Amino acid sequence: MRDAKVRAAIENWAPRFVAQGVDYNDFARTVAGVSRWEEWLDAWIATGNVHARLARDAEAQGWRVTAGEAHLQAALCYHFANFVWMVDKRKHRAAATKAVAALRLAHKILDPTAERIEVPFEKTKMVATLRRPHHDRPPLVVLIPGLDSTKEEFFHWENVFLRRGMATLSLDGPGQGETGYKTHIRHDYEVAVGAMLDALTARADLDLSRVGAAGVSLGGYYAPRTAAFEPRIKAVVTVGGPYSFGECWDGSPALTRETFRYHAGARSDAAARKKAALLDLHDVLPRVRQPFLVVFGKMDRLIPWQQAERVAAEAPNARLVMYPDGNHVCNNIPYKYRPLVGDWMMETLAGVG
Repeated sequence: MRDAKVRAAIENWAPRFVAQGVDYNDFARTVAGVSRWEEWLDAWIATGNVHARLARDAEAQGWRVTAGEAHLQAALCYHFANFVWMVDKRKHRAAATKAVAALRLAHKILDPTAERIEVPFEKTKMVATLRRPHHDRPPLVVLIPGLDSTKEEFFHWENVFLRRGMATLSLDGPGQGETGYKTHIRHDYEVAVGAMLDALTARADLDLSRVGAAGVSLGGYYAPRTAAFEPRIKAVVTVGGPYSFGECWDGSPALTRETFRYHAGARSDAAARKKAALLDLHDVLPRVRQPFLVVFGKMDRLIPWQQAERVAAEAPNARLVMYPDGNHVCNNIPYKYRPLVGDWMMETLAGVG
C-alpha cells in the first residue's frame, strides 16, 4: 500500500517523467518498489546508478553514443530522485550534484558544443546551459524551469528548438537548481534573465536582437513576468503556467507546498503562502505586448484551466491554445504542444526586425 505522497507523485507527474526522457520501463520498475515517500530518492538513485554503470561500460568499449545516452538517462533519474523530495536536505543536494555531473558527461559526447554559463548573481553565481545549432548567429530561446524542474531536465526540450535553428539557454534562476543552493524564489524573475542576457551581450555567435522566453509550470509565470519588464524578450511562451500562484495554493499537493516553502526560504507555511501570493500576473499582463503563446491542458490537476484563460484575456497580444486532453504542462501529449511551441517561436523570432 503506497502512502499518500507516493501516490500524489505518480498521479500528478508520471507523464512528465516519460516526456522528459525517462524510459517508461524504468519508471514502472522503480515506482513499483516504493511504498513510502522516504524510499523515493534512494530508489531513483539506484536506477540512475544502473545507467551510470552502463555508461562506464560503454565508454570502456569505445561506444561513445551509447555512453552519452546512458549518462543522460542517469542524469534524469538523479534529477527525479529529488525533484519534490524534501525529506533529507543533505541527500536532496547530493542527488542534484549527481544529476549535474551526469548531464555534463552526456553533453561531452552528445553535444560537445554545450557550454556551462556562470554569471555573478546575489553574492553567488547563476548557472545555465547554452546549446547552439550548427550555424552562425542563431536566435536564442531562454528556457525557464518551474518550481521543481532544473536545466538537467531539459535536454529533449532543448532539442525542439535546436532542430528548428534556435539556440537555447536553460536557466537555473533564483531558487532553482544549482543557483538555488544559495538563492531563493523571487517574484521579479526578470532580474535574473536580464543579468544572464547582459553576460551574453558580447558574444558574436548569438543573435541577441531575437530572443524568446519559454517557461513551463511556475516558469509559465516567470516567462511573461520577464517579458513585461525585459524589452530584449521579443516573444514569450507559457506552458501550464499560473495567473496567480497564490490562488492555486490551497489546491496544490502537499509536495508542491513543501517544495515551494523550501525554495522560497520560508520559515513557516504562513510565510510560504505570503510569498506565493507575490507570484501574480494581475498588474503585469497589460505590459506584455510581445507576441505571446499561452498553452494549457484542460485536464491540469495542479493549476485550474481558467487561470490560462485569464492570462490570455489580459495580455494584449496573446494566443490561447487549450488542449482538452492535456494534463499539467501537457506532458501527456508532448507530440502536440512541443512542435507547436517550436514552430511558433521559430516563425515569430524570424519576423523580428
